[in-house]
Amino acid sequence: MKKIIVSIVLIIAVIIGCKTKGNSGDSKNLSITFESKSNSHVTGTATFNEKNGKVTFVANLSGLNPGIHAIHIHEKSDCSAADGSSAGGHWNPTFKKHGEWGVGEYHKGDIGNFIADKNGNGSITLTTDEWCIGCEDETKNILGKGLIVHQGTDDFVSQPSGNAGARVACSAIIK
Repeated sequence: MKKIIVSIVLIIAVIIGCKTKGNSGDSKNLSITFESKSNSHVTGTATFNEKNGKVTFVANLSGLNPGIHAIHIHEKSDCSAADGSSAGGHWNPTFKKHGEWGVGEYHKGDIGNFIADKNGNGSITLTTDEWCIGCEDETKNILGKGLIVHQGTDDFVSQPSGNAGARVACSAIIK
């Protein structure tokens, strides 16, 4: 009888252990590296971490001019053009007007602005349930898109892209 109880406890422990491991598998992570564009010296990295239906995005950049810079997700994961134009326009799968993230209408790629310090270093963090990493919902899936850092500030008004200036860094959002 004791052996049967021990066996049942072991089986339950294995099942619970497998279930716990399965739940931790709900997390997806992606790290990417920026390429300098438009004769800039901008470099950096970005990470996308998806857990419990939310994606946290963090970008860290250096080599920027001090001041405010825009960052957007663009349509294509193509950074081959010297000026970053091969990444296409802003990613806008829901066909909205360009704007400020979370305020009225905005593209799913309208991440926003961040500040580079006097040494040219800047970072931005955003957490959203409007993106996913590799899911089947094409209005949320960021894989296969491009990430662009601009020379200037997004004015959140000019259509279709916010008049943020040259593309100074690009990265493909791919695994």
